[in-house]
Amino acid sequence: MNILITGCIGQLGNELQNMQAESPSHTYYNTDIQDSAEGVVNYSRLDITDAAEVEAFVEEHDIDGIINCAAYTAVDKAEEDTTLCHKLNATAPGILAEAISRRAGWMIQVSTDYVYDGTSHRPYTEDDAPCPASVYGTTKLEGERAVMERCEKAMVVRTAWLYSEYGKNFVKTMLTLGETKERLGVVFDQIGTPTYALDLAAFIMTAVEKGVTPGIYHFTDEGVTSWYDFTKAIHRIAGITTCQVSPLHTDEYPTPASRPAYSVLDKTKAKTTYAFDIPHWEEALEKCIANIRGGKTK
Repeated sequence: MNILITGCIGQLGNELQNMQAESPSHTYYNTDIQDSAEGVVNYSRLDITDAAEVEAFVEEHDIDGIINCAAYTAVDKAEEDTTLCHKLNATAPGILAEAISRRAGWMIQVSTDYVYDGTSHRPYTEDDAPCPASVYGTTKLEGERAVMERCEKAMVVRTAWLYSEYGKNFVKTMLTLGETKERLGVVFDQIGTPTYALDLAAFIMTAVEKGVTPGIYHFTDEGVTSWYDFTKAIHRIAGITTCQVSPLHTDEYPTPASRPAYSVLDKTKAKTTYAFDIPHWEEALEKCIANIRGGKTK
């Protein structure tokens, strides 16, 4: 198959690129809006908000499937930058879905736990009604619906608390702060599951190899934690002992965008459909930090 990957220089895009050598029977077209990126080779510039440009690319390269990793992910900034956020998270996925549907192809749309407001006290299933409480969550939900409406072979994968050795993310920030600060306050009353982008990429590649089964799926690593406990684990695994981490209530750390207080996702459907073995978040975190310490970063 000829597979188009968008947002290839982001966390998930990088991990997907690393796995492409393992499936040489497919041809991958890695794309991003940026003209160039340090350490990333063999990718093309593609503006996924331009319908004509997307259509031409899909036709020229005989694309059979699309994995859309591109998104506007600056959650707080999105509260003001609503136009661009909507363009990237809602309009662009619809454009991609429409282009691939003309070729009877499939599409995997990566989404987020922010489609829920976090007021539940049990893990969210795919059947729970979405109720976003932020611009970011609202636009991602609109993107999900646009893809499902325009592509019969569409698969939406909701994930949460994504991190990796690539780019900017919570794990790398906490490593830096832990090594440079004596004290640090982190929210303890927001509960979810950290997800190593490598594990999400492996699940997506499994879906591609076994065949994309349309529908909405939840995917995170296993287990449950808070941002505070996540930070403590990061420092423990990295051997950081000089920074005192204290728990904060959400209202002690106000942000422009509302965060889900509880966004644990039920992954039963993903595990049973694709017989995928998901690692615990602490096991995954140990692997990521080892890669960061080993210099595998971009």
